[in-house]
Amino acid sequence: MFENLSEKLESIFKKLRGRGVLNEESVGAALKEIRIALLEADVNFKVVKDFTEDVRIRAIGREVIDSITPGQQVVKIVHERLVDLMGGVSAHIKFGSHIPAVIMLVGLQGCGKTTTAVKLARLLSREKKVCLVSADVYRPAAREQLAVLGRQINVSVFAAENLNDPLEICLQAIEQARRDGCEVIIIDTAGRLHIDEPLMDELKKIKLKVNPAEIIYVADAMTGQDAVNVGSKFNELIGIDGVIMTKMDGDARGGAALSLKAVVGKPIKFVGIGEKVDALEVFHPERMASRILGMGDILSLVEKAQAVIDEKTALLLEKKIRKNDFSLEDFRNQITQIKKMGSLQDILGMIPGLGKMKALKGLQPDDSEIVKVAAIIDSMTKKERFNYQIIDGRRRKRIAAGSGTSVQDVNRLLKNYAEMKKMMKKYNQKEGVKSLMRNFPF
Repeated sequence: MFENLSEKLESIFKKLRGRGVLNEESVGAALKEIRIALLEADVNFKVVKDFTEDVRIRAIGREVIDSITPGQQVVKIVHERLVDLMGGVSAHIKFGSHIPAVIMLVGLQGCGKTTTAVKLARLLSREKKVCLVSADVYRPAAREQLAVLGRQINVSVFAAENLNDPLEICLQAIEQARRDGCEVIIIDTAGRLHIDEPLMDELKKIKLKVNPAEIIYVADAMTGQDAVNVGSKFNELIGIDGVIMTKMDGDARGGAALSLKAVVGKPIKFVGIGEKVDALEVFHPERMASRILGMGDILSLVEKAQAVIDEKTALLLEKKIRKNDFSLEDFRNQITQIKKMGSLQDILGMIPGLGKMKALKGLQPDDSEIVKVAAIIDSMTKKERFNYQIIDGRRRKRIAAGSGTSVQDVNRLLKNYAEMKKMMKKYNQKEGVKSLMRNFPF
């Protein structure tokens, strides 16, 4: 989402390098370009004005810190200001003292409320018993959609059969949740194409009767400043406690994410990064600011790895590397782990410096390559996976035909695997397996 902004900011900071002091002229020229870059990213114009003025005040006249260039100094100041702009620290859901705690999701039609309700339920169900209910009696099959998705994550969904009053559905669902021992109930409310009086009246009635612990506005990042304006209206008319920003994996310019906290006054709590039910993450302002400035996000990468990599499997892998016994079967298993972590583009974007590879011609990460490699290994026999040296020309043709690839693709994989084996042997002998594991990309 922030690729264009990141590239422009990096170009701006390069121009400041080599200066001994941050004077008014150099900072002013840089801030003019930063202002244009933020406006082109669809950031609210008042937010841009306040942002650049604050950076100017912080930057002008500062002596350069030891071992830090003026460009790096400005990056530090901009990073701090971006973190402040997006809320400073990550904001968590407050469940309150009532059980079940009621979380109301509100937003316009098409913003992704229903799928977000399921994603949030899956996330919260790690620690609490969660149930879902759809109060949308207007959109065709809205309740059926929630029921289908709820089954996918093994979360109970209140079946509002023969009920067409949204308020009555919510009240009965809460009573059912209380009987079932649910600690949290998430209400997927109805949306409209635009804010209107009947919608607001309905939401106000539900809020009054169910006393939600939190009302969360679901915003579509693709709508830019419209998402900010709608959020302001929801906050004004019914009051919201936070925001979930959806479609953050799309090609929107990102202005809404940078404007919401400053304009609406409510923090972004979660971000949707895909269509799958596990594609919802806690929003960390500091990590997002680092990614915008091309500084990576190692903490999020580690968390993703910890979520998909089994500790016993990792220890077994370490033993195999020590014995130089890393097979193509093991390689296939590591590829599966990578796929679970997300796209290569996202993973590279979290590694400091490597995110810039996406801007280099011919070095764009291609997820289809992972699929191709997995297909080639899947087409091998068990014996071939554990002893690649027996794969002769005839076997290579068979493997290529079975995986829908070419012999050249098979040759390339085997060559790369052989090089990897050599690298592992070298590390094991000279630098130790722990050093290897720090550099091992899978």
